Amino acid sequence: MIDPAPEGPAKRPTASAQRNKRRMQLAEQEIRLMSALVLLIGLGLFLALPFVLSIGSVVFLPLVAALMLTILLSPLADWLTKFGIPNVLASLGALAAFLMVLILALGLVLQPAVSLFDSLPEIAETVGEQFSELRDEFQWVAVMNDRIAEAMGGAEGREVVLATPSLLEEIAFATPSVLIEVLIMFLMAFFMIEARVRMRRSLLFDRASFGSSVKAARAMREVQDRVASYIITVGCINAGVGVVVAAGAWLLGLEAPIMWGGLAMILNFIPYIGPLAMTALLALFGLGTADTVLLGLLPAIAYIILHAVEANAITPSILGARFTMSPVMILIALSYFTWIWGTVGALLSVPILLTLTALFEHIGRPNLVGFIFGEPLFRSEMLDRSGVDGQAPPP
Repeated sequence: MIDPAPEGPAKRPTASAQRNKRRMQLAEQEIRLMSALVLLIGLGLFLALPFVLSIGSVVFLPLVAALMLTILLSPLADWLTKFGIPNVLASLGALAAFLMVLILALGLVLQPAVSLFDSLPEIAETVGEQFSELRDEFQWVAVMNDRIAEAMGGAEGREVVLATPSLLEEIAFATPSVLIEVLIMFLMAFFMIEARVRMRRSLLFDRASFGSSVKAARAMREVQDRVASYIITVGCINAGVGVVVAAGAWLLGLEAPIMWGGLAMILNFIPYIGPLAMTALLALFGLGTADTVLLGLLPAIAYIILHAVEANAITPSILGARFTMSPVMILIALSYFTWIWGTVGALLSVPILLTLTALFEHIGRPNLVGFIFGEPLFRSEMLDRSGVDGQAPPP
């Protein structure tokens, strides 16, 4: 007969397992508390960042714009160096090419706009006549509103007019600071483009391990290729939209069709808001130059159809899944950077979002929801921890 095993040694592993389990529970609670604190601090920084960036826009806006220009123009500078052009001249040539394109685009819009500026009073008068006709047709709505106001016993209010500076005064006050910021931006962009080779060498050879060097090089190449390819591709699409809008404006008899094409090309770089602004402008000037309301709204309706085809069929088929971004994220980035930097922030919002998306694909997308409950912030850390614990990684 075999004697049973003693009970003492069998209880020791059980007590040790309980102690380890208790330690793990305490550690998980501590991680959850620290995760919640870090998340709250990060949320506070995210909410405070717009005020810091807006107050210091003289410093931060040229820096971010110069960084986007560096990412966009570095491939062109690399291409010029292949022909034996020195790095300094190649960087200057890339920046000069961008300036030529920018001046040409602005010239297409600003030069005809100056000639149309004199006709604004006539356009406003015509639009007023169009709306007065519509108001006469819906006079019963105004009568009903007056009857409701009399029944509610509304008191007469006193009109207060605030003295504000005129448009010319605001432009005169803002011009020196804008010129200084633009000059700083282009100087920063030139020095960043010129220093791109040294920056690549620093990323490759100043790392502690070969793996981190390869990862840094891949991240930098991916960000540069993605942002530059996106801006160039979208620029070509918007140029095609501008050509179609200019031809349509010429066929519909609008003045300065080249201006309308250039304006459509520039505004199409701003998602959602730009096409809405273009539709409003076409409707305003159409009503101001047409004899009837239907003819006045025809240019805006044609542009809406063109934008619907371009945004839902042409652009997705050309860009593909590589540049697909969530519309919610685009709207958040658009509202966030427009709040901080106005129109320039709206133009920079999508390139900034694309840059952050490319970086997160190499670093790892943050696990914000799981981070609140004590999980690692990045999935790579989760896989590493699973490997250390000897458990299978989550699906």
